[in-house]
Amino acid sequence: MTVTDIAGREVTLNAPVRRILLGEGRQLYLIASLVPEDPAGHLAGWRNDLIEADPATHARYAEAFPSLAALPAFKGQEDSLIDIESAIIQKPDVVLLNLEAMRANEDARYVEKLAALDIPVLYIDFRHHPLENTEPTIRLLGRILGREARAEEIIAFRDQAIARVTGVLAEHNPDRPSVFIERIGGYSDDCCLSFGPENFGKFAELAGGRNIGSEIIPATFGQLNPEQVIVADPEHVVVTSADWEAYVPGGRWIPLGPGADAAETRRKLEWFTSRDAYTGIAAQETGNFHGIWHQFYNSPYEFAAIQIMAKWFHPELFADLDPDATFAEFHRRFLPISYRPGYSTSLSGGPS
Repeated sequence: MTVTDIAGREVTLNAPVRRILLGEGRQLYLIASLVPEDPAGHLAGWRNDLIEADPATHARYAEAFPSLAALPAFKGQEDSLIDIESAIIQKPDVVLLNLEAMRANEDARYVEKLAALDIPVLYIDFRHHPLENTEPTIRLLGRILGREARAEEIIAFRDQAIARVTGVLAEHNPDRPSVFIERIGGYSDDCCLSFGPENFGKFAELAGGRNIGSEIIPATFGQLNPEQVIVADPEHVVVTSADWEAYVPGGRWIPLGPGADAAETRRKLEWFTSRDAYTGIAAQETGNFHGIWHQFYNSPYEFAAIQIMAKWFHPELFADLDPDATFAEFHRRFLPISYRPGYSTSLSGGPS
């Protein structure tokens, strides 16, 4: 089979594939929705980021599929080289890499080295242009796994979930509150990491907000200084965070994710209201501080993030919208693990 990946490369491979090497462990989010009966059985190895960056989800899958414990894992970063020795030893049918790793692998000529061993590489993307690239990524993996029909069902579910927000906004055309998104809150002391017009910046716009980072940051990711945030005077602050004990033991991160303790996540969110960058801003006066699971930025689940933020930004318009029910339905229909709430928290009485 010859397919075109997200980088526009034509790649020939033997399909349906049975053994996939994940250049990022969080790619399991999609694999598990396409082959829920045995996602572990389709993996040849993975990077260890799911284990470290999303321990609660990893624990759920490890419980359901004990063979994951024996899966070869390698270290690395989002834009780094894969462990080529692992790739060679495990002899996968295909290697999946994130789009941002393309430059590093081109410089090292890893793709050519793997091609010489009949190991094809496909680039996918949930992170840099998720609203543009998630659907073709789902469709691509559905095709190579022989799950085309299921891929289309997943795409239709996502489209409908997002349309439940965008359709209401188009009908009512409400004023858009200004929003500052603090990226990876608690992962470091840096201020103020944020998103430009893509990823969570785009999610906020689709949810009916006005992302102030889109007006300042030209790329997907970037940084504002505290003075810029104060001058922008955001009406809402959204902190993306997760359980990062593996990276920052005892840090100020908010341990959001499946099964998170609601009282604890709210307690840890409260600290962010004291940051110098938020002194005197509108959100501080109203208590419109919110925390959301950071991993929405790198998964096929952004529809849930859009619904959650829509409830925060326009609570009256979306009084009947239930993001937890939407995400629970996705789990019921497409995933091999049951849903557990804990993906968001708020100080203003919205979804938590």
